[in-house]
Amino acid sequence: MPDRPSILVPLRVLERESVPEGVPELLANAHVVLLGYHVVPEQTAPGQAQMQFEERATNRLDEYEAIFEEAGATVERRLVFTREGQKTINRTILEHDCLAVLVPNATGAVEDVLVAVRGTVGVDRLARVVAGVFGETDASVTLYHVAEKKETEEDIGMLLDGMRERLGELGFDTSRVETQVAREQRALDAIVDVAEGYDVVVMGETDPSLATFVFGMPADQVADRFLGPVLVVQREPEPAETVEEDAGQGEDADQGEDAPGDGPTESEESR
Repeated sequence: MPDRPSILVPLRVLERESVPEGVPELLANAHVVLLGYHVVPEQTAPGQAQMQFEERATNRLDEYEAIFEEAGATVERRLVFTREGQKTINRTILEHDCLAVLVPNATGAVEDVLVAVRGTVGVDRLARVVAGVFGETDASVTLYHVAEKKETEEDIGMLLDGMRERLGELGFDTSRVETQVAREQRALDAIVDVAEGYDVVVMGETDPSLATFVFGMPADQVADRFLGPVLVVQREPEPAETVEEDAGQGEDADQGEDAPGDGPTESEESR
């Protein structure tokens, strides 16, 4: 069985954002990094919000953790009170070496998975997520590529064959893998159009700048375009992208911190 990929599941824990139906089963073979976060108003210190709301938020995280573990996932969790939710998500990705971030829309039984292969995120990282999450299921996988004008058939074949080969090396049954190529469309529009026929979408964060696209839009707009869950595979971090680089850019208070902070605090609870 492939290694369990680390998948970040960020939830705004005090805004009634819960784990949608089908998501625990989707990640049954993953290592779930469960991030409960709450964005506090500018006039409120994160430490103050932590003291006021930590018990309620912790109780909700306990419930979510139990749901994922019951489905079969391994879980570590973190609770953060922060001024900037996106920076907290970015920092957690780096600290926990998450291969992907889940946009947790509801789903039923997963039978068909669309994997957008663009070359902007390494084939290895895409393959590790697909093999780890879906390798022990019966789901069929379509490797989908939106070709650029300058790409030749040979280029496309090498890209998709390389992805299929890597899946096979990771123990994935490649008889369940199909390929599909589109041309003369913007990549994101093409992926959105074809995604309607699938239960889950797996795609790289730079298709294009998907992390910003997903978390920078209201949830209802994301749901309008992506009806099911989306696994956003993260590109390999650059050497300059360190945890310390981002940590000082916002005031956070993490669960387990004894003193209410009026500066950045960095401790975590893992289970």
